[in-house]
Amino acid sequence: MECQADRIDETVEVSKVVDGDTLKLKDGRSVRFIGINTPELARKGKSAEPMAKQAGQMLESMLEKTSYTVGLRFGIERKDRYGRTLAHVYLANGRSVEAEMLSAGMAAQIVVPPNLWNRECYRAAEQVARTTGKGVWKSFYRPIPVADISRQSRGFRIISGKVVRVGESKRSIWLNFPRRAGEGYREGVAVRISRKDLDYFKTWDPRQLEDKQVVVRGWVYPYKKQLVMQLRHPLALKIKSSE
Repeated sequence: MECQADRIDETVEVSKVVDGDTLKLKDGRSVRFIGINTPELARKGKSAEPMAKQAGQMLESMLEKTSYTVGLRFGIERKDRYGRTLAHVYLANGRSVEAEMLSAGMAAQIVVPPNLWNRECYRAAEQVARTTGKGVWKSFYRPIPVADISRQSRGFRIISGKVVRVGESKRSIWLNFPRRAGEGYREGVAVRISRKDLDYFKTWDPRQLEDKQVVVRGWVYPYKKQLVMQLRHPLALKIKSSE
């Protein structure tokens, strides 16, 4: 799966592989790959996530073959909230670094509007690894049932469960899962869809997800007494067919 570029906006020299989805350039910029997420290395007292070291090593190996020179294809949004440059990254032979990482099972696809270019190709590249249980799909990125999610969970996760209630507020649509033992009203796990992102949900209406079994991917964070995952694009949610 090559996921070829329609253009290269800039050719740059890499000084360091930060982790499986981030590079440091010789000019001082940091580049965060568009379209993928890899496991986190150890930082700030937290242990490394499974396969994090292997993801970084694979990226390093690819760059060694190109003398640490890569091409960048920018997205609509050029920087993330941390000030990192957002880009699709290409090797000298035209192959997509993101597609290589996805196909090898070293990354999961993420879809963050407005940077949606190549999303279908990345989805197909990930499916190769996911259906064969490669790399992160052996265990770490396999969906976690909502009932098994630790209240201390943070960061990128893939979760599964039944939507028992769809709530609406002024700014958001809320998908609520069954509360676990000991949890009260407004506690538990929920998925938030901002009304600003509803234009991306044209193939199906999230308000119709009540009683559906779903698998959702994104970043888990604490909000009041809940664990919340923000859903920004329908490709980050799969509706499981009833059997």
